[in-house]
Amino acid sequence: MSSASASAATDTLSDFSTNRRVLLLCALAVPIGAIGAVVAKALLWLIAVFTNAAFFLRFSSAPATLQGQHFGWWGVLVPVLGGLLIGLMARYGSEKIRGHGIPEALEAILLGRSLINPKVAILKPVSSAISIGTGGPFGAEGPIIMTGGAFGSLFAQFFHLTAAERKTLLVAGAAAGMSAVFATPVAAVLLAVELLLFEWKPRSFIPVTVAAIVASVVRVPLLGTGPIFPVPLHDLLTPTQLALALLTGVCAGFGSGLLTALVYAWEDAFARLPFHWMWWPALGGLAIGLGGLVDSRVLGVGYETIHGLMRGELLAGALIGLFLAKGIVWSVALGSGTSGGVLAPLLMLGGAIGALVGIVTGAGDPGLWAMVGMAAMMGGTMRSPLTGLVFILELTHDFNALPALLVGSVAALCVTVLLLRRSILTEKLARRGQHIAREYSVDVFERLRVADVMDPEPPLVGGDTTVARLATLLAADPDGLGSRQGTIIVDERGELSGLLTRNDLMKALQGPVPDGVPVGEIVKRPVVTIHPTATLHEAIARLLKHDIGRMPVVSPDNPRRVIGYLGRADILAARTRLHDEEETREHGPWRRGKPAGA
Repeated sequence: MSSASASAATDTLSDFSTNRRVLLLCALAVPIGAIGAVVAKALLWLIAVFTNAAFFLRFSSAPATLQGQHFGWWGVLVPVLGGLLIGLMARYGSEKIRGHGIPEALEAILLGRSLINPKVAILKPVSSAISIGTGGPFGAEGPIIMTGGAFGSLFAQFFHLTAAERKTLLVAGAAAGMSAVFATPVAAVLLAVELLLFEWKPRSFIPVTVAAIVASVVRVPLLGTGPIFPVPLHDLLTPTQLALALLTGVCAGFGSGLLTALVYAWEDAFARLPFHWMWWPALGGLAIGLGGLVDSRVLGVGYETIHGLMRGELLAGALIGLFLAKGIVWSVALGSGTSGGVLAPLLMLGGAIGALVGIVTGAGDPGLWAMVGMAAMMGGTMRSPLTGLVFILELTHDFNALPALLVGSVAALCVTVLLLRRSILTEKLARRGQHIAREYSVDVFERLRVADVMDPEPPLVGGDTTVARLATLLAADPDGLGSRQGTIIVDERGELSGLLTRNDLMKALQGPVPDGVPVGEIVKRPVVTIHPTATLHEAIARLLKHDIGRMPVVSPDNPRRVIGYLGRADILAARTRLHDEEETREHGPWRRGKPAGA
């Protein structure tokens, strides 16, 4: 067999590691998608019921708006009572319901083996509905992501699945919930990829997509069709308008940094209070109520205000007041540890920034720049630019705005990445001693093969070499034969017969084995080998499985012909190579005086 044909026969590598179990996950994602839509309907129903009961003293599930309403001091008392209820639920129910939900979902995925307590699946939507229904300036997306993920996790626990497969179904439930609430299945899938999955693999991407699409279909009879914020189509954008989108994105990026700092400044302030955190949401409720006295637009989800911003209905003075009032009230309430989401407030705050930029520059329809500001604020604050722009597209169906949304969201991302070490979501986890890397790239161990890093001149010794002679050879050649922790033993034909480690040799020298015994006789355990075409990821897995630190590399057409040596140091050298590519600055070949490729 030729070398080429042998390599082809042993090359089992493929672009993706997905197997047929993805079909099982897709089948499980179908009911999870339907469950996500039902849970979304239940959450929105609860919010409407609590809003009507708290502010209008009636039992009704009809949508109730707080914008333009004046409740006097009753409007101050209601959020305080709501915060008190949430504090009690968190202390005596589950502390996991505190906050906006997404960091808790991240924590369950990364540290909790994608297992979520059933209590969270019940308490999170109820506490969020109470918070928003009693005037909390939050959105429903964080709670539905946590709640949908909880139901996805619970459903997965009925089946014999791995932790990675449970993660896929947890995220599928989260994406289904978001898809159902906002009629944005594509944005829900992108949010899963950019924020929740921590991988880009068909084994997770396909089932998550299935759940999001099923939820969007089930949503229609439950909640109606989208878009939920329709706007007239804008004209195709000019280069000048794209430059203005860049300015809007930069302004939104700095606004995002300010809001993130405000939230955690208030959280630190609450942490210094001399009483239990159970009472903090009530203080946050007091801030909500007082803010509602000043401007009722800060109360509740504020979908009417968001839609008004997209239609360009707010003037410059109102925009400044909205940004200041909403930003302060929202940051105080979120810092108090109450239950609620961040997405709807970010849309409102980003929309205010964008519309104000449009008005100040005289660039025409402020609604367009409000949309750009919303995408930018979401992309910069959550570090999810693709989710931000697609989310606005699906909310409005204004596809002519796509280039401006892309420019704005990426500009905001650039600002926040350079301005802040962590996002508003990951900062909470960092304060708990956890770190999340948000940069996804192909693992160097998946990209490089054994042949790229192995020692092509392996340390070979004949099996008839005595123990004493081998010890002498190793000591005499510390930079060659003695530099390796293992020595490959070959027979009289030069073919592999074993691997002798430095530890094996030391035991032989100190033990009952005579110095004159051939090394081939003291090799006991079977030797583990690998082909040069295998990836370093496969090599590492084999080392860990057999609890060894080195392996002979053998020819694909003759498993006993040694062509190399692979040790842990060789594998780490691959990381060093990657580090050099990232850090070493140098001129190209032309600047060094010779053409490229010469």
